[in-house]
Amino acid sequence: MAIRLPFRPDAKSAPRTPQALQDRRRRMVVTPEGVALPFVLASRGARAAALFLDLAMIVGAIIGATLLIAYVANAVGINFNDDDSPAGRAVQALVVVWIIALFLFRNAWFLFFELGPRGATPGKRITGIRVAARARGKDGARLTTEAVIARNLVRDIELFMPAIFIVVASVEGGDTEMAAWAGLVWFLLFALFPFFNRDRLRCGDLIAGTWVVEAPKRKLEQALSVGEGARGLSQATGVQYRFSDADLAVYGEYELQVLERVLRENREEALRDVARTICGKIGWNAGAGDERAFLEAYYAQLRARLETGMRFGRRKADKHT
Repeated sequence: MAIRLPFRPDAKSAPRTPQALQDRRRRMVVTPEGVALPFVLASRGARAAALFLDLAMIVGAIIGATLLIAYVANAVGINFNDDDSPAGRAVQALVVVWIIALFLFRNAWFLFFELGPRGATPGKRITGIRVAARARGKDGARLTTEAVIARNLVRDIELFMPAIFIVVASVEGGDTEMAAWAGLVWFLLFALFPFFNRDRLRCGDLIAGTWVVEAPKRKLEQALSVGEGARGLSQATGVQYRFSDADLAVYGEYELQVLERVLRENREEALRDVARTICGKIGWNAGAGDERAFLEAYYAQLRARLETGMRFGRRKADKHT
């Protein structure tokens, strides 16, 4: 008689709980400063919803711009049926303006918002996601203008090219049914691409070196620059941390943001690594065991220095500036 062994689930047959699915999307990257930062990749559903919302907003903006141009033309008495008259030439100018507006809404919409400090279009902000530079190995990188432009230029090929097939076929009297099938195959080829790689990358992300990560809204937290440690006095050792202008000049706004994130996450290993990195940069030997107080003091004084420079029109974007 055969003995039945208890069933032992493997990784593939393990229950797919929400937490387990999120862990599969979790990535860890190391910034140029040596700080390990966790990210959670955006789900495919969130990305599709964000794109749908953005396209709906773009269509609404195009319709609004069209109605506005028609209203302006009607208000000044322009007849759209005139050809060679001055009114006809005005109509041609309005058509050019409409075409420019159409081009800007279709292309500049994504570029304008993703090049901003949030790295997200309105649709992405609603769904709680944003664009980020993809890690190279374990090393992180900053989102560059070239990467944003590249990923959005590819969107024309992925999304708008099928529609162009159909429109051109209908205008030139071609086989619209064949064009529709070709457009559908083309669209599905790129639309299903995120399902065949573990990082959920579309072709634009693959070419530009980007990915889309979750950026959940956070409640307003207490400013780090008003805490006890920010005054430079360690509650653990009683040491008073004061940094010279030369000590603070090595970092800029980007490093300040990274430091704030490390302090808010309050992970002991990250605090120790960052404190060691800063000490190496400024030539200090602060010892061990008081890293948080050291970093809080450095954060507050660096922030004060950068804010003073901004008031006088001097900005330091990062340590390379």
